[in-house]
Amino acid sequence: SALIVLVACAALTLGQKTGTEKTNLNPKLAIEECTGNQNCQKVNTMVTLDSNWRWYHNKGGYTNCYDGNHWDSSYCSDPASCIRNCELEGVDSNDWRNTYGVDASGDRLTLKFVTQGQYSTNIGSRTYLLDQSGDKYYMFQLLNKEFTFDVDVSNLPCGLNGALYFVEMPEDGGLSFPGNEAGPEYGTGYCDAQCPHDIKFINGEANMEDWEPSPTDPNAGVGHYGACCQEMDIWEANSEASAYTLHPCDINGQKRCEGTECGDNKSGDRYNGICDKDGCDFHSFRLGNKQFFGPGSNFEVDSTKPMTVVTQFITSDGTDNGELVEVRRIYVQNGKVIQNSFTDVNGIDSADSITADMCTQSKTAFNDIDDFSKKGGMKVMGESLGRGHVLVMSLWDDHEAHMLWLDSNYPLDRDPSEPGVARGNCPTDSGDPADVENSVPNSNVVFSKIRIGTIGSTYPH
Repeated sequence: SALIVLVACAALTLGQKTGTEKTNLNPKLAIEECTGNQNCQKVNTMVTLDSNWRWYHNKGGYTNCYDGNHWDSSYCSDPASCIRNCELEGVDSNDWRNTYGVDASGDRLTLKFVTQGQYSTNIGSRTYLLDQSGDKYYMFQLLNKEFTFDVDVSNLPCGLNGALYFVEMPEDGGLSFPGNEAGPEYGTGYCDAQCPHDIKFINGEANMEDWEPSPTDPNAGVGHYGACCQEMDIWEANSEASAYTLHPCDINGQKRCEGTECGDNKSGDRYNGICDKDGCDFHSFRLGNKQFFGPGSNFEVDSTKPMTVVTQFITSDGTDNGELVEVRRIYVQNGKVIQNSFTDVNGIDSADSITADMCTQSKTAFNDIDDFSKKGGMKVMGESLGRGHVLVMSLWDDHEAHMLWLDSNYPLDRDPSEPGVARGNCPTDSGDPADVENSVPNSNVVFSKIRIGTIGSTYPH
């Protein structure tokens, strides 16, 4: 029995701890649940900031346990000492806007690119939607449903990404791990299909083993483990380009990965991991229509003005339990419904949505590896959506590929005249974080009027 007590006490020492220096605030950000013809009911949801952005300091003090892009060895000599000596701090009302550049008001969320705070310079942000209790993430059930939001990307130039997407992260943010105090209120539990290694805490444990500070990002680094899960990118965009993308994985829920299963580019294992990192994307420019989305009235969707973005998740039998067979896109701008563009590429049947055939054909036409089908494609993605996803809204720049995969020619070692290489009009030397953080610090994205409902219920038509 003494051994049992010792084991229990050891378990209680594990897991992320929270601080008391600031009163943690999760601002209200209302959404609507709809049926019929825009018969919508308000839901008093809230927003939380990802734990990676939060202050992590010594217990009862003010010294950073994670400072810049490295761990302080006097407090964090190993993961266990980190948990024992340090606390994850709350974000108070002043910090949201003045430290992190995030402003939530009513149903509107504004994310600013660079914010000069009292103690630091903040770059971008990543936020999640909490349910009405504020204790759990709001879990979206998207099969046979329609998801709609308004967005303004007019102040997002080349190299930036104002992203709105879903990931299969745990509803409790990892609170189920022994002794873990931090959860959704503190923005814990993130994962995505890139299996990111820059997450400072995974499953309540410090990801500091083999930590390598980034050579270009003064705020980030990579640890031994990655955090993988399936990802449904509803919206990755700036004023020059936009895409929506499905990323299936060989797992259910979130998984802490290591080694080959993470699919790291550095080790040459991108297509040997458990997630489809490329995904199957619908990108109008890449798929042949270069006049559909962009800045100005000569584009069908004018990115200089706010727009409504509608995404429909069509199932095989028209029920919430059916197999996902299609993901459709519709826009509304200036009171006009705009149907999605059609593909115009040799080898791809004319299509204005993502289906299994469209994905297979585009991989062949673009000479891309079809990891999407290998990881289960539409069926597996649909099964993941059926288990429930968390909404993510973020603004970021790209230290690895300078966002060229979204708004320019990519990869750079291929001829731009090859199908699928050209993705936007941004120069191939654009998007360097060192440049954009200095030249366009006041860039921002605005998300608003988030709605979820039955097909056809969330937008005027």
